[in-house]
Amino acid sequence: MSDAPEVKATSNGISPPSFHLPLPDRPDIITANIQKLTELTPNPRHRFIFKALIKHLHQFVNETSLTTDEWMAAIDFLTRTGQKCTPLRQENILLSDVLGVSALVDALNNPVAGGATENSVLGPFFTEDAADVGFGESIASEGKGDYMYVEGRILTTDGQPIPNAVIETWETDDHGFYDTQYTDRSHPDCRGRLRSDDDGKFGYRAVVPVAYPIPGDGPVGELLLLLGRHNMRPNHLHMMVEAPGFHKLVTAFYPDGCDYLRSDCVFGVKKSLVVNLKDVVDDEETRKRGFPQGGSFKLLQYDIVLLTEDQSATIRAGVEERYTITQDHKSNKS
Repeated sequence: MSDAPEVKATSNGISPPSFHLPLPDRPDIITANIQKLTELTPNPRHRFIFKALIKHLHQFVNETSLTTDEWMAAIDFLTRTGQKCTPLRQENILLSDVLGVSALVDALNNPVAGGATENSVLGPFFTEDAADVGFGESIASEGKGDYMYVEGRILTTDGQPIPNAVIETWETDDHGFYDTQYTDRSHPDCRGRLRSDDDGKFGYRAVVPVAYPIPGDGPVGELLLLLGRHNMRPNHLHMMVEAPGFHKLVTAFYPDGCDYLRSDCVFGVKKSLVVNLKDVVDDEETRKRGFPQGGSFKLLQYDIVLLTEDQSATIRAGVEERYTITQDHKSNKS
């Protein structure tokens, strides 16, 4: 006999509902029962979200006549997606990205007006360990790609400078890899954290971004092959900007001319975020900017305009009100 103490299975302490549910003898009763139980959800927002989720999920199963094997394949896919995640790799974000969900959520939650800079997807390669970079310093170690200098100002919608804004920036090297994709990564590279000066100005050295494939060695890569879709992202530079009292901006800038601009596999490109890189062919100027090998460099110039938290909240409220009116109109017509 074991000397281990006896342990009994225990419930979560919630009593059965006060109402009776019919036994689920038909498929439609299953849906009706779960929706009635979902009405018990204490938090109104949670109740709304899960009722909508269950409604559309059950509609999907009915509409597709989903087989047991197909559903088990889906569960296996989601299981393997989670298992592929590590502290430096987020396969679930990648799945959300390629299905357009990340871009859609971002667009709905970050509407802009007044010339504010538009958002783009965060992507799965942001890390918290970027090194602090001074004005004009480099986020990339030497040999990581062709030289590029990035400069601009952080401004309000009425053109006033925003000093001391925190700017996180990251990109791939010229092989199309982020630093986190190297197994021998010893320190952050091609990423950095800097601040705008008293005039809202920022400037730093980087490398010219290249188009690259998102990781194809996991479940998301399998999914894209199944769907007959390429796994390429257009060349881009990520930037995330925060300042007290202002709405956090997650964005990216996409140099013009890339073949994948209009078919980005994660739907991140917006017209206002497509930029032209200027060619600076001047050895003296290149060295003056801090590039040790001299020669030439590309120049990316862009002023970033932030909304205040109040401006952002007002714009979102207006969008939500228009959406509600539209949905009510559709419901009345039907």
